[in-house]
Amino acid sequence: MTDPVGKLPSELDQLPDRDAEETAEWAASLDAVAEHAGPHRAAYLMRRTLQHAETSGVPLPSLLETDYVNTIPTSAEGSFGEFDGDAELEARITAWNRWNAAAMVTRSSRHGVGGHIATFASAAWLYETGFNHFFRGKEADSSGDQLYIQGHASPGIYARAFLDGRLSEAHLDNFRQEAGGEGLPSYPHPRRLPWLWEFPTVSMGLGPLSAIYQARFNRYLAGRGIKDTSGSHVWAFLGDGEMDEPESTAALALAAREQLDNLTFVVNCNLQRLDGPVRANFKIVQELEAQFRGAGWNVVKTLWGSAWDELFALDTTGALVRRLRQVPDAQFQTYATRDVAYIREHFFGSEPALAELGKLLGDAKIAECFHFSRGGHEPRKVYAAYRAALAHKGAPTVILAQTVKGHTLGKGFESKNANHQMKKLSVEEFKDMRDLLGLPIADSAFADGQVPYGHPGADSPEVRYLQERRAALGGPAPARRVHPVAPLPAPEERAFKALMKGSGKQEMATTMAFVRLVKDLMRDKQTGRRWVPIVPDEARTFGMESLFPSAGIYSPLGQTYEPVDRDQLMYYKEAKDGQILNEGITEAGAMADFIAAATSYATHGETMIPFYIFYSMFGWQRTGDQMWQLADQLGKGFIVGATAGRTTLTGEGLQHADGHSHLIAATNPASLNYDPAFAYEIAVIVKEGLRRMYGETAPGEDSNVFYYLTVYNEPMPQPAMPEGVEEGIVKGLYRFKEAESAAADAPRLQLLASGTAIHWALEAQRLLAADWGVAADVWSATSWGELRRDALECDEALLRGEQRTPYVTRALEGAPGPVLAVSDWMRQVPDQISQWVEQDYSSLGTDGFGLSDTRQAARRHFGVDAQSIVVAALAQLARRGEVPASAVKEARERYGL
Repeated sequence: MTDPVGKLPSELDQLPDRDAEETAEWAASLDAVAEHAGPHRAAYLMRRTLQHAETSGVPLPSLLETDYVNTIPTSAEGSFGEFDGDAELEARITAWNRWNAAAMVTRSSRHGVGGHIATFASAAWLYETGFNHFFRGKEADSSGDQLYIQGHASPGIYARAFLDGRLSEAHLDNFRQEAGGEGLPSYPHPRRLPWLWEFPTVSMGLGPLSAIYQARFNRYLAGRGIKDTSGSHVWAFLGDGEMDEPESTAALALAAREQLDNLTFVVNCNLQRLDGPVRANFKIVQELEAQFRGAGWNVVKTLWGSAWDELFALDTTGALVRRLRQVPDAQFQTYATRDVAYIREHFFGSEPALAELGKLLGDAKIAECFHFSRGGHEPRKVYAAYRAALAHKGAPTVILAQTVKGHTLGKGFESKNANHQMKKLSVEEFKDMRDLLGLPIADSAFADGQVPYGHPGADSPEVRYLQERRAALGGPAPARRVHPVAPLPAPEERAFKALMKGSGKQEMATTMAFVRLVKDLMRDKQTGRRWVPIVPDEARTFGMESLFPSAGIYSPLGQTYEPVDRDQLMYYKEAKDGQILNEGITEAGAMADFIAAATSYATHGETMIPFYIFYSMFGWQRTGDQMWQLADQLGKGFIVGATAGRTTLTGEGLQHADGHSHLIAATNPASLNYDPAFAYEIAVIVKEGLRRMYGETAPGEDSNVFYYLTVYNEPMPQPAMPEGVEEGIVKGLYRFKEAESAAADAPRLQLLASGTAIHWALEAQRLLAADWGVAADVWSATSWGELRRDALECDEALLRGEQRTPYVTRALEGAPGPVLAVSDWMRQVPDQISQWVEQDYSSLGTDGFGLSDTRQAARRHFGVDAQSIVVAALAQLARRGEVPASAVKEARERYGL
């Protein structure tokens, strides 16, 4: 019931008030304070009371926002541990890195390839403090810390690697020039620079999402007894504009729910996006604080530098703090670029108490505070924030560090809306920067307008200090290490043979065949524990509930309740050492799981075999960007699009009908894509995948690939594997069933089919022979994509003067008649191979939107059922003059088309 003005009653109105008079006295006291001391004083008292209640253990919800001030005041910065470094040396190291990052990008701009300068300039101390004091390396077989570097800050990371001797001037001069093989990639790309970069992060939003699931996967490895990861901490460096991406905040609750105190987000709050303010009329720091606090995170705000201490000490009325809460971000950016007179008028002139405070401050102090002094630019404040993050237990921490975008790059860069697109400094701007940073670079070094790199010398105090600090922390960072490990032994043949012998008269969908195979492989004594089953809340759809009681569902809490189905054989079992990652309704989260597991061989030196099974429509279409992230990170494993195809999922309709994922998958060079028709084909493909990704590879063979399999929910009798077809299954094509005996002069045809379409093709083969005297061979095309990949490699070899014939051409060589390809996919999928087929080629497919109906009706609608195949085949033959044209019209009428 609502009150007379239409408001819902407070939740407190629904609780019994044991002492209404006392409650009224508290309310009256608050009213009195507001009347006599003002509403700001009343608000202050309430906030302090709530804060005291929280620290006293009184069960009250925390405030979602705090004042726009540092969480750790200057007086408390040492409470988490005193700064233990050489501040002067670290300042000189950071100055060299700032210089070389800007020089590298400016020099590369001569070639038109550009780069980003302003992001690292704002975040330099956020990185340097971590590298000098916190980020653990990977030497001595340690996993170390996992660092998710903000993509646009890469020039600063390269500059540091140059200073410590891991990169040369030649490397820096090849920034963004990779075609020759010696260049540096624009952003963190492990596939392009695999010894340095561990995680690709420039597809914004995916870094924070992956960091959360990486921290969670670290706990999963420990929970299952695979590896002790207690010494690893995940650090994710993000931009405040990046937090707009829905993926950036999609898993905050998961991180808090599972108490991932092995995770720290560092958000560089320079208040600017790529083209302007992040929250022009609002305050991004306050918004993020409320969002993270509401999700259950520990929040540390590092906003103001030490120059502000005097201002806060003079603020006896709270006017300064109130004003800082009021000023929108875009206006504060304006203060950073305007003179002191403007700041006095527009900031301090807003109320009398603030104007009086301003009179106590000299122009130099105001300029220092508003133009330069931010918490993210002071190493001691950053150090204290990092110490606080590591000390906090029971929840992840986010550090909101305020900076100036383009800091130290000069007035032409600092806080300017366009600075993300500004790729170079002039010589005069570099000289000003040199003077500001105090670097010993002579004017003569700028000969012919060239900007020099700077280096204090390999035996300088700066380089020795840098290297000593990194040695004490476990080696260089960032770094990616693939420790030599023995290939995984091949599983026992028994699991594969179970599918290779067929199912007899029993019907079995290929989805169930895959699940049955993996279930058997998970029992393998040597490799079974390394499988990581991942499913987004559809395990029962795919017949995986049988894994629940045997493998268990991972939960850091175990099972604190009695499941409703405990008396059933396949009950819902959660366990601290559970093997299944059941992610709920989040394909993005499941893919982040997969990436963490698929790259564990490098991150932790522990080879894991993930398989992620999902509705095929919700894979590449929904999370394709993460598939590229997986490829860039050199991940391995099996991605399984179940209930595949556009016509097999009866009744679900357009949004569930996948007829195009193989087309999207074909764009990814690391994805090996298969559309098996039979259970034995799945067995061969998985066996080969295990060998290639985890076993002994052939010379020149890339093991850093992953497999995409589509499997179907259409139960069919599964035949036994014919002899000698293994090579064809792996390469993508083999003849499954030759045409039965026919007249010598009978028209001939080749039917190529993949996945569930093989059954329509076999029925069409029968109809063509029985009704029209046409002999058709049926081929199983297990992978249109691998056929194309092989053909493209042959074309490339030809450019090098090598003569190679594509496998698809050789396989079909001499096969009489035209070729008709059919699948449950868009025609572009089988058409990938058309240019390398020497016979006349045509295709049928399920182009257009899906629809709800029976399988048979849907196939008739798309023109891919057996009868439609017959008509299309006859039309091909009629064009060649091998059957009369009237046969096509007659067939359409006979089959009701």
